[in-house]
Amino acid sequence: VLMFIKLSPVRSDEQLTLAVSGDTLRINDVPFDFSPLPEGAILPVAAIGSSWITENVKRVDGVIQVTVRLTHAEDASEASRFPQPITAEDGPVELPK
Repeated sequence: VLMFIKLSPVRSDEQLTLAVSGDTLRINDVPFDFSPLPEGAILPVAAIGSSWITENVKRVDGVIQVTVRLTHAEDASEASRFPQPITAEDGPVELPK
């Protein structure tokens, strides 16, 4: 596991794509490189400058833990409205529909 992604659901028509490459999370093709974050450290959400990331980012047992805003339609599925966390490896991250 390279990254642990919690999802914070919100009603919005904005599109969201996620991809992981090592300690970098790409949100809608914008890279967020968390490789400088040492073990046990916390990166305050205010220092990140993205409305997509909703909580402080942490590194625990070598794994980046990040919470991302998950947009969904008005008629969204249960999986989108109450999403489970994702343990992501390198590559595109499949989001609930």
